[in-house]
Amino acid sequence: MPALLTDLYQLTMMQAYLEEGMADTAVFELFVRKLPPERNFLVAAGLEQALDFLETLSFSEQDLEWLAGQGFPKRFVDSLREFRFTGDVDAMPEGTVFFPDEPVLRVTAPLPQAQYVESRLLNIVHFQTLIASKAARVVLAARGRQLVDFGMRRAHGAEAALFAARAAWLAGFDATATAEAGRLWGIPVRGTMAHSFVQAHPSEAGAFEAFARARPQRPVLLVDTWDTEAAVAKAIALAPKLAADGIAIGGVRLDSGDLAAHARAVRAMLDDAGLRETIVFASGNLDEYRIARLLADAAPIDGFGVGTALDVSADAPALDAVYKLQAYAGVARRKRSEGKATWPGAKQVWRSFDANGTAVGDTVRLIHETAGQAAEARPAAGPGAGEPDAGAAGGSAADWPLLQPAMRGGRRVGSAPTLQAARERCASQLASLPAATRSLEKAEVPYPVEISEALRALAREIDASPH
Repeated sequence: MPALLTDLYQLTMMQAYLEEGMADTAVFELFVRKLPPERNFLVAAGLEQALDFLETLSFSEQDLEWLAGQGFPKRFVDSLREFRFTGDVDAMPEGTVFFPDEPVLRVTAPLPQAQYVESRLLNIVHFQTLIASKAARVVLAARGRQLVDFGMRRAHGAEAALFAARAAWLAGFDATATAEAGRLWGIPVRGTMAHSFVQAHPSEAGAFEAFARARPQRPVLLVDTWDTEAAVAKAIALAPKLAADGIAIGGVRLDSGDLAAHARAVRAMLDDAGLRETIVFASGNLDEYRIARLLADAAPIDGFGVGTALDVSADAPALDAVYKLQAYAGVARRKRSEGKATWPGAKQVWRSFDANGTAVGDTVRLIHETAGQAAEARPAAGPGAGEPDAGAAGGSAADWPLLQPAMRGGRRVGSAPTLQAARERCASQLASLPAATRSLEKAEVPYPVEISEALRALAREIDASPH
């Protein structure tokens, strides 16, 4: 990824830092200030791409030539030839559920480096976290039905389409329609047909047969180009002919109209024809709320394709995600802007669980606090990377640290976790949440996140000092 994919002020600040000799160790933390309306939790995603960016960050000769043309001093431009990220990263593993004011990622590095990576880290982590959080809500609403990401065509660019497919699968979707996401990450790919395929043929029945013979492994037929129930009748009439050649119609897809009513009529038609294994799949401007309503209405739908609402996170298209300086040269720092104050110092997030494995609250502590150091002796990420052991503390409540070492000295710690592992972590984390937190509606009582007294005391101390 080009090193110049950043905000100009990262370059101007880095130049000024270097000219002042300000290269001591800085601590920056990436967190979300508040939840969007109707949201009760977020899901961390994008860490692997963030680490890729940090490991490979360097300026090309073309980058340096452009910077020189923008008036940057030669000595600064020349210094960038050897620029590399050499710092440390601690982060919540992908798939971890988190809440406002909790650092998702902490960078500890020389100030110019730690500052420079801000824009791209936010760009990567914010977007995948946004989509994974939306997708997790769809997964909860679908109650085990098949889910396919259909959103590429509405995503805001190629990278967004790919990252959305990745984040959705991490959060529990079953497949994506984006072929390149399947090639890159091994995500299962699914596809049906477009209305144009039906329109291009002389007859609807002919289009169905042609598609089924071209794609004989349980094809899914799009049946709402003209008249949904009439199209299903044609598919039913075609089924014996296809079956004689070993082709079973895998499903029919509804994409418009009253999906619940059509699903009931279509399911009855298929069952009466003995096609009980043929699924009913629905798409068309779906989100978690429409899916929840359809299932509450007992619509016999086996799977859903979710597109626009997912890939642009339509109800909450951005998070209040920030990356802020928390310490420099061994001194804790605190921002006090109105409505944007930060908690100072390098921090860890501790999650408490009851004896049943249900999360009961988080505490944000300074990394050197005694309570945190005692718990640090437990396995680094716990069973399932952040989940409590069923036998932890003899079946009583257990606390687990959520931020784990991800990079040391500019290089990953250990091998990169698989996307499958992140997917499993997300499922486990969602299952551990209280029922009210998993709800699509805003919880009357938010999930508790406490700020430790030592952290509050540090903030008061900084506030009392002259600035």
